[in-house]
Amino acid sequence: MSSTPTLTYDHLYIGGTWTPATGGGRITVINPATEEPVGSCPAATSRDIDRAVHAARTAFDTGPWPRMTPAERAAALAPLARLYAELAPDYARLITAEMGSPAAFTAQTEHPRQIIDYYSDPGNLTPLNPEPRDGFTLTHEPAGVLAVITPWNMPHKTILMKVIPALVAGCTVIVKPAPQTTLDALALAEAFEHLNLPPGVLSVVPADNTVAEHLAAHPDVDKIAFTGSTRVGAHLARIAATSIRRISLELGGKSAMLLLPGADVTAAVATVPDASLANSGQICSNQTRILVHTSDYAQATRQLTDLLASLPVGDPTDPATVIGPLVTRHQRDQALRHIHAAHEDGARLEVGGLPLFRPGWYVAPTLFTDVHPASRLFQTEVFAPVLALTPYTTIEQAIEYANGTAYGLDGSVWGDPDRARQIAARLRTGTVRINGAPTGIHAPIGGFKRSGIGRELGPEGLLAFTETKITAA
Repeated sequence: MSSTPTLTYDHLYIGGTWTPATGGGRITVINPATEEPVGSCPAATSRDIDRAVHAARTAFDTGPWPRMTPAERAAALAPLARLYAELAPDYARLITAEMGSPAAFTAQTEHPRQIIDYYSDPGNLTPLNPEPRDGFTLTHEPAGVLAVITPWNMPHKTILMKVIPALVAGCTVIVKPAPQTTLDALALAEAFEHLNLPPGVLSVVPADNTVAEHLAAHPDVDKIAFTGSTRVGAHLARIAATSIRRISLELGGKSAMLLLPGADVTAAVATVPDASLANSGQICSNQTRILVHTSDYAQATRQLTDLLASLPVGDPTDPATVIGPLVTRHQRDQALRHIHAAHEDGARLEVGGLPLFRPGWYVAPTLFTDVHPASRLFQTEVFAPVLALTPYTTIEQAIEYANGTAYGLDGSVWGDPDRARQIAARLRTGTVRINGAPTGIHAPIGGFKRSGIGRELGPEGLLAFTETKITAA
C-alpha cells in the first residue's frame, strides 16, 4: 500500500491571513488504511474563534464585500475554478490519505469545480435580483456572518456548496472542518488566498468539538450551516434556538431503493456500488435499504450477494478498489455493532459481516436479507458498506416501508416510469430518482423529517444565505 509524505501546517487561516494559533494543541490526521499519520495542524482555541468571528463581523459591517454587487463577487471567485482544476489531483490524493475514500470516488473532483462555475455564472444569479411588486420592492440581502461546520466524507464538496453561494450572496464566512480532514481544508484555504479577497471575508479554523460549539454559539454569528450526523445537527439546532439564530442542516439518511413488481432487477443492482455503497458506504444519501416485491426477491438476493462478494476491497489508492477502509477505528467498531444487532434482530446474513484486519479499519461488504422494518438495521444509519434487503407484498406496503424511518433524504423507484413517478409523489424524501436518474449541481438537495432543514445547491442554495427585505414606497 502506497504511503503519503506527512503534511504539516503551523498556522490557521484567519480573515485571509495565516496566523499562529493562540494555544499549543494540534490535530493529527491518521490514514485509515495504514493507521499511520498523514499530517497535523494547529487546533484553534476559543480565542482563535473569537478572532475569526471578529474579522468576519468587521468585514461584513464595514468592509467592501457585502456592498459589491453579486456579479462583482461572483467574478472575484470565478478564477478559483481554474485553480481548483489544476490542483485537483493533489487534493484527491490528500483526501484519500486522510479519510480512506477509494481513489475512483475521490477523483470525482468535477463537483467542486461545477459548484464554483455554477455560482460564478451571472446567469445563475437572477434569484438575487431586486423584484418590484405592487407598492414595494423585494430584495434578498446577505444573511451576515456565517459559521460553516462540515463533515469528513466529501470534504471539499460540502465546504464549497456552502462557502461559494454564501460568498456570492455577500456573507462573510468561518469554516470549521472535520478533524479527520483538516489538512485538505487548509490546502483549500491556500487556493482561496490567491483570490485576494478583502480582509475578514474567509477564515478556516480546524478545532475540536468544544471549540466548534463556541463558534456556533458566538453572538456575532448570524447563521450556522452544518452537514453531518442528525445527532450533532439536533445539538446545533438547540444552540441556534437560544438566540433564534438561522440554521441550515444537511443531516443523515436511511434511503430506500424501491423496485416495483417486474422492475429490471439487474439494472437496479448494477447501480448499487454508486447508489448504495459510495465512499465505502459513508455517504448520507446512500440507498442502503432495498425493497423488492416477493416475486423478484430471490433474483435480487442472488444478484446482490454475488455483487457484494465480487467487490474489490483494499488499498484506497488503487483505482480498482471499490470498498476502502472506514474513516476511523470507532466508525469500524460501530459498524460491527450494527451488524451484531442485525443478527440479534433476526436478519439473515448473505455475505460479509466481518471486519477485515489488514491493517486498516475495514468491514467486508455486507448484505442482510429478510430485514424487518422495525429492526435496528432498517431504521438506523450505519455509515458502512452494509445493506438491508426487505421483501414486500403490495405497493401500499412498499410505500409504508419506504417512508417508515425518521429520515427522508434520498431514494429511488425502479419500474415503469409513469408508475414510478406516481409512487415517487408519495415518498417523503428530498430526492427521488426514477430508475436511478442522476441530478446535478443546479438541483437543490436536502431532506424531509430528521434528514435536515433547508436546501443546498441550485437557486435555493443561493437564497439560503440571504434574508428577505421589503422596501415600500
